Amino acid sequence: MVSTIKEIARRANVSIATVSRALNNNPKVTEQTRELIQKIADELSYKPNLAARNFVKKTSNVIGLILPDIADEFFSELIKGIDEVCYDNDYYTMVISTHRYRTLEETLNSLIRSGLLGGLIILIPNFTEPIKKLLSFAKMPVVLIGGGLGNNEYDIVSLDNYQGIYDITKYLIRKCNYTNLVHLSGPIDNDDAAIRIQAFRDCCNEFNIPSQNAQIIQGDFTRSSGVLLGMEIMNLKNKPEVIVAANDMMALGCYDAAKKKGLSIPDDIAVTGFDDIFVSQYLTPSLTTVRAQIEKEGHQAAELLMSKLNGNSHSPNTINRIKIPTELVIRNSIKQINKG
Repeated sequence: MVSTIKEIARRANVSIATVSRALNNNPKVTEQTRELIQKIADELSYKPNLAARNFVKKTSNVIGLILPDIADEFFSELIKGIDEVCYDNDYYTMVISTHRYRTLEETLNSLIRSGLLGGLIILIPNFTEPIKKLLSFAKMPVVLIGGGLGNNEYDIVSLDNYQGIYDITKYLIRKCNYTNLVHLSGPIDNDDAAIRIQAFRDCCNEFNIPSQNAQIIQGDFTRSSGVLLGMEIMNLKNKPEVIVAANDMMALGCYDAAKKKGLSIPDDIAVTGFDDIFVSQYLTPSLTTVRAQIEKEGHQAAELLMSKLNGNSHSPNTINRIKIPTELVIRNSIKQINKG
């Protein structure tokens, strides 16, 4: 039987209003009465009706987290980071995935109008005008996660996409003496992917890699695109020495493609990734990648949101842009020709 405020009031021999005030730490209730009511509530495992409480207070302790998917390790790490901070601040995280069945605009439109949320965190592929217009109607704090191109209005947390890809490309050229590289990118309309493409181009140009030996092939961040496009790359007449994948999931797909083709990594073709998801170190051979502090990215986004919700922002009109640093993780999926 679910315990109610009415049952607590009966056992404590007080009014329902007194129970409600005590559970909400109203100063009008004496400490003795509050402790008695809390003791009975604990004994009954009483859980408040958050929806009703939020309706009365016209607030919500539910944080919406919108993700394009929740299928791989990247998203689980992000969720973990956000949920830990929200939980510590007595907020609940509601994860909403757009999947492939609805657009981000449709999801945003329904959530903003629902009145369920106290704040919103969005992993945003790119900041379009329709999204900007929808967010202007949001009467709640909003924090974005992503590359952030075109956004000058909302707090945003992103990985250092440029430095990550630049550093690994430089390492492949300078330390490993690779001169024929291909970048397997994410979707062209994704800010993170666009920044990583630019970093790859800039690094190859800096070290005088000719354009025909610095190809860019567009994927979609999924393992299946890594398999399909990995097979195409491995069939090229001018087969590259190394595939610089824009994330670990596509790199995993390239491993699958190499196995199908009967090729050895890194002897026949080398592969690198980006993210350093948990499985990367256990592949055979282990994957050289860019370590992205995904959980920290989630932490930072949630901390920014909590600061806004709790009124602790020192400069409420300042747009915060936090960039999470990356680092190289050198493993066995590349040949280290030059040790100097």
